[in-house]
Amino acid sequence: MTTTRPPREGERDPSARVYAPDFLTELFRNPLDPGYADAAARRAVGPVSWLRQVLGRPVSLVVLALIGFLFAVAYRETMAEEPSRATARAGLIAEIKQRETETDRLTARAEQLREEVGRQRDAALSGSQASQLRSLEAGTGLGRVRGDGVVVRLADAPRDKDAVTGAEAGPSQVLYSDLQKVANGLWAAGAEAVSINGQRLTATSTIRQAGEAILVDYRPVTSPYEVQAIGPGSMRDKFDDGRAAALMREVARTTGLSFGVKEVDDLTLPAAPEPRLRYAEPPASPSPSGSPVGGSSSPEPSGSGVSPSRSGGGR
Repeated sequence: MTTTRPPREGERDPSARVYAPDFLTELFRNPLDPGYADAAARRAVGPVSWLRQVLGRPVSLVVLALIGFLFAVAYRETMAEEPSRATARAGLIAEIKQRETETDRLTARAEQLREEVGRQRDAALSGSQASQLRSLEAGTGLGRVRGDGVVVRLADAPRDKDAVTGAEAGPSQVLYSDLQKVANGLWAAGAEAVSINGQRLTATSTIRQAGEAILVDYRPVTSPYEVQAIGPGSMRDKFDDGRAAALMREVARTTGLSFGVKEVDDLTLPAAPEPRLRYAEPPASPSPSGSPVGGSSSPEPSGSGVSPSRSGGGR
């Protein structure tokens, strides 16, 4: 028979030891918040006093009326400002369209004048000099070119509607970096001339993003995007085997973008706008040794595959 030794003086009784319950065990044992038990106890003591009921109803009505009044004022202010916002937005859209039409008209006029200057120049120069100059213009993008090539077409994924809210979900859009990769891939495959939606690329062209718009040499381009390139017959196969095409095929497979490559005969790519040339000039007075020399500095060239803007995103 086992006997329990009484605790000595100064010792704690082992049977009086308190063990903290496990949190999950306690949670399942008492799932209700203690506040529910307190509320039930107050109701068991006695009903709510008549005075408290009478005073509580008007206060609740006043609070609800105040909240409703605030919502009504906010709605009225919003609707009052809506016509002015719509008018301002319509005015901006009309102005943008007007400026685009004017820009297209001036671009066409500049192209006509350029052709006239070219005819006058060819008439003034000898045949060999004019031919050499036209070759240089074609290589630098300042002359219109024609020949067989490749067209790479990219388009945004179709818009889908959210099944719960019914709102249009954000599409998988073509990024400016996608156009950069395709253009660089075509150059690497041997392209001699490249354009994006009719915008000819040169050594100083930029492809960047401003907000949701993609700009090619500061001209906006929209989906679908057609990257046209003139080059040798092997350009299609080299581009298909390159890293840019493989990446875009994977992006199209995972996001739903449209990506296609096809060979086209007899492409015509327009000339790029005339660049604004800057010339260094000697300073007005001799500068001290070690100080910077005055004069306008030439702009830093940025190729079609490099964009100084970090807006947008990357694949």
